[in-house]
Parts: sequence; structure tokens; C-alpha cells
Amino acid sequence: MSSGFDFELLDLGLIDYQKGLSLQQDLLREVASGKIKSVLTFCEHNPVITLGRSAKKENVLKPDEQLRSLGVEVIPTNRGGDVTVHLPGQLVVYPIFDLRCLGRDIGLFLRNMEKAVIATLKAYRIKASVKEGSTGVWVGQKKIASIGIAVKNWVGYHGLSLNVSCDLDLFSLIRPCGQDIIMTSMARFLNPDDLNISEIKGRLRDEFKQVFARGG
Repeated sequence: MSSGFDFELLDLGLIDYQKGLSLQQDLLREVASGKIKSVLTFCEHNPVITLGRSAKKENVLKPDEQLRSLGVEVIPTNRGGDVTVHLPGQLVVYPIFDLRCLGRDIGLFLRNMEKAVIATLKAYRIKASVKEGSTGVWVGQKKIASIGIAVKNWVGYHGLSLNVSCDLDLFSLIRPCGQDIIMTSMARFLNPDDLNISEIKGRLRDEFKQVFARGG
């Protein structure tokens, strides 16, 4: 089904959320029209709270004035899921993938992203898993990666966020994914010398290639 699937890599570095979303939408149109092939985009965002399609405002636990004083924006978006935080030290991955080349299977798309993250963490000796009935990746009872996507014209966008070495205290501003979830990060399990973001990106890129080439 997807043995010939391939994608380009785009690393945006640290970028404001709205600017990144605008670029995603441009790429989505180009992938949907066949002008370019699928794109795996890496970036980090300045502190921002995003609200997914099923978000409830009460899952943002602090008033707008306090969030503004902290330099944290709140932005509604059309990805799936509830509320999450993006911030520096968190690797955000946007697979702008043509699902017409992947069997038009949205569930498989989500599971493959989880598999790529789990395999990446395994390479760093972090044992991660999924939870039945929940999208994302967990280490024990703590969540290390969140996933929320949208699909337009059978092209997936938005994606996943992997906590590498971010300030986990900022997650106290919300109920992550609308639940009483405790977040964790790779930094909780590794020495600082092992937290080379470029190497982590390379490993995750390779795992995406392997998982999506297998078709699941």
C-alpha cells in the first residue's frame, strides 16, 4: 500500500505558532494539488496554548490576563483533541502527508505516528507505550507525546509534540487533553549530554521513514 511512500524534510527551528500554521496550510495546498510530495516538518514554538476542535475553555486553568503576563497566547485551531501547550524544548512534528498514498486510513496514520515516537524513545532507552482509547505516547502513567491532527482533501496536517527538555511547569496552566494528565519529558530520563535535539530529529525522521514505508 505505501511501500513507495516518501517525504521531504523541513526544519523550521523556533517559529511562532500562527506563522507555522500558515506555512502548514501553504504546504497542504501544494501537496493536495500534487505540486510537491509529502513534507515532514520539525519546529519548536514560543509558549502558546492551542485549543483543538473538542476543547473546552474551562480546561485552560488561568485567566487570560495572567496568561498574557506570562507571554502565553491562547489560539483556537482546527486540529483534533482538546487543549495543549507548545513551548521551546518541545519538538513539534507536522507530517503534511498525502493520505491518498497511505490507503486513506486516518486511524493508521495516527498509529504510525505513535509507533515512530515509541521507536525513537526506545533508541534512548526510554520504554514508552500507547494507552487503549487514548491517542498519544506514554511513559508509565505520564504522557510524553501528544497528537492532534486535521485532514483536508486527504492530506494530513497538524501532528504531534514530543516533550524533550521543555519547562513542564507550563502544563499546570491547562488540563492537558482535557484530562488530569501528568506530563513528562525525555529530560527526566536522560543526561543533558544525551539531549541533542538535532540527533533526536534525525532519529525521529528515520523512524517515520521506516514506519510509513512498512505501511504500519
